[in-house]
Amino acid sequence: MQAGRLWGVGLGPGDPELVTVKAARLIGEADVIAFHSARHGRSIARSVAAPYLRDGQIEEALIYPLTVETTDHPGGYQGAIDDFYADCALRLAAHLDAGRDVVVLCEGDPLFYGSYMHMHKRLAHHYVTEVVPGVTSVSGAAAVLGRPLVERDEILTVLPGTLPAEVIAERLATTDSAAILKLGRTFTKVRDALAEAGRLDEAWYVERATTGAQRLAPLAEVDPGSVPYFSLALIPSPVNAASPGPAARETPAAAVPEVTGEVTGGAVDGTAGGGPGEVVVVGLGPAGRPWLTPEAQEALAAADELVGYGPYLDRVPPNPRQRRHPTDNRVEAERAAHALELAAGGSRVAVVSSGDPGVFAMASAVLEVACEPRFADVPVRVLPGLTAAHAVASRAGAPLGHDYCVLSLSDLLKPWEVVAGRISAAARADLVLAIYNPASRSRTWQVAAARDLLLEHRAPQTPVVVGRNVGGTGESMTVTTLGELDPAAVDMRCLLLVGSSTTRIAERGDGGRVVFTPRRYPA
Repeated sequence: MQAGRLWGVGLGPGDPELVTVKAARLIGEADVIAFHSARHGRSIARSVAAPYLRDGQIEEALIYPLTVETTDHPGGYQGAIDDFYADCALRLAAHLDAGRDVVVLCEGDPLFYGSYMHMHKRLAHHYVTEVVPGVTSVSGAAAVLGRPLVERDEILTVLPGTLPAEVIAERLATTDSAAILKLGRTFTKVRDALAEAGRLDEAWYVERATTGAQRLAPLAEVDPGSVPYFSLALIPSPVNAASPGPAARETPAAAVPEVTGEVTGGAVDGTAGGGPGEVVVVGLGPAGRPWLTPEAQEALAAADELVGYGPYLDRVPPNPRQRRHPTDNRVEAERAAHALELAAGGSRVAVVSSGDPGVFAMASAVLEVACEPRFADVPVRVLPGLTAAHAVASRAGAPLGHDYCVLSLSDLLKPWEVVAGRISAAARADLVLAIYNPASRSRTWQVAAARDLLLEHRAPQTPVVVGRNVGGTGESMTVTTLGELDPAAVDMRCLLLVGSSTTRIAERGDGGRVVFTPRRYPA
């Protein structure tokens, strides 16, 4: 099979209309689109390229493991970032080896303080590679200021704000024009260096040039606390000292710390960071990407293998680099053992659960099997997710605003006598109840039985919320009372919230109504 082609594509300073014709074409044609982001999962590069993406493309989110130079990695910050770039190169190499063309998106120009260059030096000598230049942040800043960068025989000096202050001041004292990138936490140091060099009054601050969030100001007037990483200081050509032109818009060129690393062999050798495999139990939340935490997105993006109940795996966008292992919902121990065996062989395995994996889900099943001696050396992490109880509660208002308990009506793993005893105990304690697994095709009588047990201790007017498929297609919310609860309307895709004696249903002025439990309990 012929290997795919690698493209490093510059997107310009932020305005999607400043993406070159060639870059737009390649983005639309690529099999795989890769982009960097911080752990929040939002990518400036992807947002700029969004108008040129097409349905069905594979997306590889390259999520930085850290954003400041603090880490417990044995190699320190440099070691952690080296491992990250090595891991990203492996993931992209898997697509290239499979014959898929990969476009790595990069704000600004890929080889001008660009994030792409770290993939380039690890992969370009193994695969056919082309770099598509982009408009730099420096050019974008000069354009929105309406000031020439350099004229005639003038010299332009480009500096990273991460340099020592004395070095910045020394360079500024001997140049005509200058651009200082990577401000953010370095802003105060850069401002002091400009003052030391006698250039502060010439300097302009440009933030997110060419975008709707653009900000322009004399640098001396800028509050250091308001400065993001994607901003720069500019000393334009001294020949033309005209006032800046009308503000256009803005965003920046990407910039990441320069690191080094080697790739050997026919393609790329080793596993991510050269370390052992691991199992990460990931909570997907109740439904869809908006309910997924950035930490969970990062784990799913980095995984080699995905393991889980089939319908839950279907919620994770397909990526042919990853192997998927769907199973039936009744084989939790076998699923856990399979995931741990894959990790013992060196794979990074994500075991997916709906909601939070620690709430009636896969975390306990994985940890139970992981405690067997044969898996003693396999690392296991659990990443939380938004629970179904909290999702339903948020749709209704705040029914979980005071003490509450969570229980499952399923009697598959515990006898009904235990379930019934816990329902009665919670009802006597006047706790709000979040009831999972209320019914299924084979369990149809438990909801009525639970209602009758609750009515022994709760008034018929007690509020009940029935949330069905919250966050997904066909979502519905029903607010009723314990006395009027219809068990036939409840199925396995529902979650019940049964109020306490203080839970209220209130009509709002806008015609809506909310359910909430006051935080103060009556004396």
